[in-house]
Amino acid sequence: MSRVKSGVVTHARHRKVIKAAKGYYAARSTNFRTATQAVDKANQYATRDRKTRKRNFRALWIQRINAAVRLFDASFTYSRFINGLMLSGIEVDRKVLADLAVHEPEAFNAIATSAKAAFDKSEAAKAAA
Repeated sequence: MSRVKSGVVTHARHRKVIKAAKGYYAARSTNFRTATQAVDKANQYATRDRKTRKRNFRALWIQRINAAVRLFDASFTYSRFINGLMLSGIEVDRKVLADLAVHEPEAFNAIATSAKAAFDKSEAAKAAA
């Protein structure tokens, strides 16, 4: 049986790792063994931070919505606004609400008006009971 040489495959694998480590500091970008460790760790961070990014964006949207709601009415809060949306049957996610609050304040104020009306109606019903 003939001898199998693995130089081409090994070189390709090494080149792939070194390419992924491009821009890393010192030996981490040139030395295969060190670059492998650096690329593996970078992939761990990337996997973890994809989840974190979702959390951060949701927090940002909530802050923007809260600011816009308080500009609409100083006594109206984010939680009351979300409750009013649910009561009025408006199903718009936070990403779209935040975008409306930043780029189309008139449309956001229309939504906030209906949410406030539904919330006030609910509070009046609770007070009467």
